[in-house]
Amino acid sequence: METNNNFSTEEYLAAKKAVEERLGFYVHLASYILVNAYFVFLSVRNGGYFWAIWPMIGWGIGLAFHGISVFGFFNNNSWKDKQIQKEIEKRRKFKY
Repeated sequence: METNNNFSTEEYLAAKKAVEERLGFYVHLASYILVNAYFVFLSVRNGGYFWAIWPMIGWGIGLAFHGISVFGFFNNNSWKDKQIQKEIEKRRKFKY
């Protein structure tokens, strides 16, 4: 693996992981849109009860959690760094 001199291997790997997580979310979003569009088409074509709303809601909740994990609060590096620092301090405190 060749890395640029402007950043460390650790920084490169962290950035690569973040990009892969974003790409995974976009693939998930695209499949959600395509599959649920087909479900809506089938539900409207057959008439009657609009059953397509249920997979849209269920899958949408999962998609929302996926988006939060990729872009949201818990993906904030400063938050992670603070939590790591707290954990280190707590372990040092109880070690002695």
